[in-house]
Amino acid sequence: MRIRQIVFAAHDLHPSQDMLAALLQLTHPFRDPGVAEFGIDNAVFRFGDQFIEVISPTRPDTACSRHLDRQGDSGYMLILQTDNLARERSRFAELGVRTVWSAEFDDISAMHLHPKDVGAAIVSVDEPRPAASWRWGGPQWQMQPLQQGQPGQPGGSGLQQVRGITLRAHQPQAMAVRWAQVLGRPAPTDQGDRWRVALADGFADFQPTRNGNTAEGVAGFTLAVADPQAVLARALTLGLPVVDERVSILGTELALQALEQHPALR
Repeated sequence: MRIRQIVFAAHDLHPSQDMLAALLQLTHPFRDPGVAEFGIDNAVFRFGDQFIEVISPTRPDTACSRHLDRQGDSGYMLILQTDNLARERSRFAELGVRTVWSAEFDDISAMHLHPKDVGAAIVSVDEPRPAASWRWGGPQWQMQPLQQGQPGQPGGSGLQQVRGITLRAHQPQAMAVRWAQVLGRPAPTDQGDRWRVALADGFADFQPTRNGNTAEGVAGFTLAVADPQAVLARALTLGLPVVDERVSILGTELALQALEQHPALR
């Protein structure tokens, strides 16, 4: 269970994707025509060997539009990669977890889990074949090259990583336990102000609803980048709220971490 893609929902796709791209120096998004069946348009950016997607509704009667009516621009979905979807599917059935969408292709199998059976977010569990591939990133996708960024160029291309997701819950411990059960992960650990479910090379954190936001949902994501200070400087230039090493964008808090230099660049 590894984070492979995170998804934001936004009312207006193009200004939202442009803002995110400017903040993180993302380039060349893929537009997936297949998402039209969900009544949405999208932009999918590569982020190392992971992906950041922005979606917007193209009609009012969609899950995305209903989500936006409730929460506005915000974090929306988490896509996890597994090496054995048949194993996961059996566990979901034993736990009574419903599926709202599934697909089988030669190169990937995918299941969207019912959010009421998991909590706080739409979760998809996907098995790409081969493991390094990712259909949702587009037919021309390749991992970003491992090179140091130069002035005016994406900083540390290929070194970015989505490390975690943070979710708001009325009962954080109970929701963390549920996620651990559903995802087949070890029992959550107490982090003081939140509960954490360990994922492969990442985590899902669960914190209480607070600051007047009583809706359960995605509070933020943790990103590891080559130069957090450069991202924070761009955030200020873009007029985005910055507190310590956290940036607020699309109704979501991005916590920034410094990613250790890749061995290939040492």
